[in-house]
Amino acid sequence: MLSNSPHIVFAGDGTAGHLFPGLAVAKQFLHEVPRTRITFAGCGKRLEQQAVAAAGYQYLCIPCQPVPRSPWQALRFVTDNMAGYCASRWMLREQHVSMVVGLGGYSSAATVRAAVSRGLPTVLLEQNAIPGKATCWLAPSASMVCASFHQIRPRLKLGTNLRFTGNPVRPEFQRLYWVPPENRVAQRGRHERRLLILGGSGGAESLNQSVPPALHKLGKQLRGWRVVHQTGSGNLQSTQELYRKLNIEALVVSFVDEMAEVMHGTDLVISRAGGTTIAELAMAGSAAILVPYPNAADDHQMENAQVLAAARACHVIDERSDAGRLDDQLVRELKRLVANESLRRRLGEQIHAFAHPDAAQEVASAMRELLDMPAALVLRRAA
Repeated sequence: MLSNSPHIVFAGDGTAGHLFPGLAVAKQFLHEVPRTRITFAGCGKRLEQQAVAAAGYQYLCIPCQPVPRSPWQALRFVTDNMAGYCASRWMLREQHVSMVVGLGGYSSAATVRAAVSRGLPTVLLEQNAIPGKATCWLAPSASMVCASFHQIRPRLKLGTNLRFTGNPVRPEFQRLYWVPPENRVAQRGRHERRLLILGGSGGAESLNQSVPPALHKLGKQLRGWRVVHQTGSGNLQSTQELYRKLNIEALVVSFVDEMAEVMHGTDLVISRAGGTTIAELAMAGSAAILVPYPNAADDHQMENAQVLAAARACHVIDERSDAGRLDDQLVRELKRLVANESLRRRLGEQIHAFAHPDAAQEVASAMRELLDMPAALVLRRAA
């Protein structure tokens, strides 16, 4: 049994979809085992470093490179990732790490492989219906894979220790999960409707370019609706200018800090279909039009969206289809939903059924099992 307070390292590539579940689990584990030391290891992205610092955890930058897309990138891929592996082995030994949690993405691979080589327990978080390359590669040697979608089972090798926990979300979503829908309406006013457009932390260029023209074509049908558009980094000014040219009143921001509050007060969302975004939509019970990122690895966003669509929990637009321009497709879907409150309510109820409010606790419990820390010991330490 682990005698000293554990040191847990969370390793991932720094995108919001990978980082936020890790932060949620770290907070939950620290709540259960208060003397735990938490460290995040990643590739040094600014968003990641800022979020980790704000949460009060240590951050380490590990050398890494994604899978090369050309022969010219192959040498750096080998050298940087080997350097990351060696740096991780040294860090795990010198800092007496007890466990590594892989959050997904290429920068998780070196640290998880180093942990396996040192015989440390490892947990992988998989947010999507199609597992990422890092998960597929690392799963056979990992102690456990905590998954959000049952659809990943046949895509992993036999013998993988797989547990379906749901995708951990930020604590604010857990708190607001229990607020009845009628209370949310009362808080913002019964005559105001909100349309929220989400492109993810990195932005979605096609949504930024196509949503404003679609709203312009709707014209008076949007009367009484408030538009909030999150553009992602680097797209704020161009999207603001497009709304201005089309004479549409909208609140346009690069990032939404209080996403749980905003999403829970929203009547309709237009969004990409990353696993963490879907988990947050489910917790909020938000009616949604999902527009999966067409270049996502292994088309995993479309698979995520189709799982929900099969349960009639969302509407899906494939921007690669021959159904017309994206703004015209958006107009067709928005016409159906803007004017039909009962349809929006049904979609919200159906997607709410996909919520896993206890996901962070489930993952933390799995971690304690692997560390051989029964609940009684945790309670004694907390006291």
